[in-house]
Amino acid sequence: METTTSARGRLAILAAHLSAAPSRSTPPLLETSCVSSQDFAHPVGGLGGSLTVIDGRTGRKYEIPVTEEGTIRATDLKKITTGKLDKGLKLYDPGYLNTAPVRSSICYIDGDEGILRYRGYPIEELAEGSTFLEVAYLLMYGNLPSKSQLSDWEFAVAQHSAIPQGVLDIIHAMPHDAHPMGVLVSAMSALSVFHPDANPALRGQDLYRSKQVRDKQIARILGKAPTIAAAAYLRLAGRPPVLPSNDLSYSENFLYMLDSLGNRSYKPNPRLARVLDILFILHAEHEMNCSTAAARHLASSGVDVYTALAGAVGALYGPLHGGANEAVLKMLGEIGTVENIPEFIEGVKNRKRKMSGFGHRVYKNYDPRAKVIRKLAEEVFSIVGRDPLIEVAVALEKAALSDEYFIKRKLYPNVDFYSGLIYRAMGFPTEFFPVLFAIPRMAGYLAHWRESLDDPDTKIMRPQEVYTGVWLRHYMPLKERLVSDDADKLGQVPVSNASRRRLAGYGS
Repeated sequence: METTTSARGRLAILAAHLSAAPSRSTPPLLETSCVSSQDFAHPVGGLGGSLTVIDGRTGRKYEIPVTEEGTIRATDLKKITTGKLDKGLKLYDPGYLNTAPVRSSICYIDGDEGILRYRGYPIEELAEGSTFLEVAYLLMYGNLPSKSQLSDWEFAVAQHSAIPQGVLDIIHAMPHDAHPMGVLVSAMSALSVFHPDANPALRGQDLYRSKQVRDKQIARILGKAPTIAAAAYLRLAGRPPVLPSNDLSYSENFLYMLDSLGNRSYKPNPRLARVLDILFILHAEHEMNCSTAAARHLASSGVDVYTALAGAVGALYGPLHGGANEAVLKMLGEIGTVENIPEFIEGVKNRKRKMSGFGHRVYKNYDPRAKVIRKLAEEVFSIVGRDPLIEVAVALEKAALSDEYFIKRKLYPNVDFYSGLIYRAMGFPTEFFPVLFAIPRMAGYLAHWRESLDDPDTKIMRPQEVYTGVWLRHYMPLKERLVSDDADKLGQVPVSNASRRRLAGYGS
């Protein structure tokens, strides 16, 4: 069977070491983590009281309650008004830089201290000792599972790993070079059609009050996500989909579907599977990011969970969110050698070059996930060979962290800086990187979806706007309208080649 260049390259990378793959009792990949800096971080609370506001426009005084977590209700600001025609103050917050639309117990981030915790557990400890499905259970249900709970959980997810033939047909009908994220978005959305039993629009708005219904959708999505992703990868490689195996771990099963070519006796390298499992843990959840906010936004309308998560994956598709590690690889490739780093650094300072993989919307310290991933890079390179760009990455990191320009701006490596190198070393094409992000992030999306269903404060999301348009004008008939030179208008839309061909013909 013929394969594309990317598929052949991936198989060649793995073939050399799979014949002598180590036993499943492999040593831990990560050293015991040091989280002393996190131990000293104070818990959030004790911030309650009131905020006194004096409106300089009217001289009126307002007392606004402050919660123990240090928040105020935005609707309380509507009381601050200048008179009858004033509808009250609104918060103008582009990008939601300081707006909290939900209260959540799933994930805690302190960007100044470089802290990331899932349900209170430091990410370093979970990456060191847990499996992805353990962490997914933790995110979903609040506690790490017992041995029997984990066994039942793994069984439930595995039993829902197959996808309907109709979804496979949809994937097969897409262009052979379709972007895998586009395939994933489409397939996830299509699942809502193939599972009408999970659609509140068809079964009633109270459908998700049933714990059994909820848990079934959670197991379905976690089970099917890697199967859909593998089918998208194989479509890109020109190969037919492979049925999942119930005898392997979550990450092993994913690698099996990618690389087995249908050989049921194939076993992925357990060390590579463990690396992938740790990467899945690191990407499983990250508080109210763009795509998670999209999931909760859609879910607030009562839509089915598949459509809500398809929207979240669509948000993740954006290069400012899920595709950032691809930009890092491109940057490192352009730098080329360690000798070119000083020139590149100067270009960044002069705003002539862009530094990818440094800095983060939340973290103003070293991204704790980046510390873990850097250790994983060496493990992967010891198996599949060393990527020459790793020397450039390490030298660039060292140069940046010792430069006052980056220190002053608190620009530290983030999770994307090393993850792209690992994925490339493992043989994944760059267009598949955001899919490897989306698979584990399903756990975070589902945890927030589940939490939103139980939150008494959940309302359909309907943000306000600040209107800046024309205040009032009256309709004019078409024949009386004049063209305004400064008005926006439709630009020149080129005619398609097919239309040119058709217009070149003539009737009989």
